[in-house]
Amino acid sequence: MTARPLASPLESASALLPVAAVVGSVIALCVGTSFAKHLFGAVGAEGVTALRVTIAAIMLSAIWRPWQGRLSLKDASRVALFGVTLGVMNLCFYMAIRSIPLGLAIAIEFTGPLAVALASSRRGLDLLWIALAAPGLGLLLPLGHGVSALDPAGVGFALAAAVCWALYIVQGSRLGHLHGGRAIALAMTAAAAVTLPIGVAAAGAALVDPNVLLIALGVAALSSALPYSLEIYALPRLPRQTFGVLLSLEPAVGSLAGLAILGERLAATEWAAIGAIVLASAGAAATARRSRTTHPESEPEAASS
Repeated sequence: MTARPLASPLESASALLPVAAVVGSVIALCVGTSFAKHLFGAVGAEGVTALRVTIAAIMLSAIWRPWQGRLSLKDASRVALFGVTLGVMNLCFYMAIRSIPLGLAIAIEFTGPLAVALASSRRGLDLLWIALAAPGLGLLLPLGHGVSALDPAGVGFALAAAVCWALYIVQGSRLGHLHGGRAIALAMTAAAAVTLPIGVAAAGAALVDPNVLLIALGVAALSSALPYSLEIYALPRLPRQTFGVLLSLEPAVGSLAGLAILGERLAATEWAAIGAIVLASAGAAATARRSRTTHPESEPEAASS
């Protein structure tokens, strides 16, 4: 039996690049969303959503040039529905973080993809992930009698975003035969068609203030264009389980970004809730059956939160 040759430093570094890309994507998304919250005073959550989605649509269209491809009527309607879901998800998420901390909103939103993952499995092991996630979510929900100090409206919007994220995954799984970059560029354009009129109605001329646009440009780049591009690079180079586990870090990273950038301090019970949901999400991803496949468009990465 021959010894397996050791990987060269160059090969080891190359193997780590996809992992670094996913981690970088999560960090960029959370940092970008934290800075987006600074714009709420100027244009509101609706205006921030409109600017982020619209600018991201322009960026992604410039990168992927979706007009170069052709779609059947059936595919076009699916992409449009996917984009509408994406727009509503973004709007609900930004409405949520008006009144609840970023990390907690992400944790609640993560129950959407977690529910999709667990619904497609019938194994006893998945009961463990449910047993972890349910108490974590229970600690965050305002169930009355002082159980949670979180704003009920904010939690409601986060739960709505979770439902949209679940729908986003299901709808995205039907687009796997399409070019990933072009599909998400078209979907983001459809999302802009939903969110821009709402943003204009809420913020009006404030949306074109040069200072607001400059910050919004950075937010769109950090929270949409950069994360999606990094994940497009990582997805073909990582096992789905590894990708899912790494993505499950997002609620924790969001909490740290909220603390560092926004000064959002969490109680011990809230950190415990985030930890439970992160462990449940990571566990569900790590133990997912290899036969269960999804497509790049179904991954929640850059288009979410």
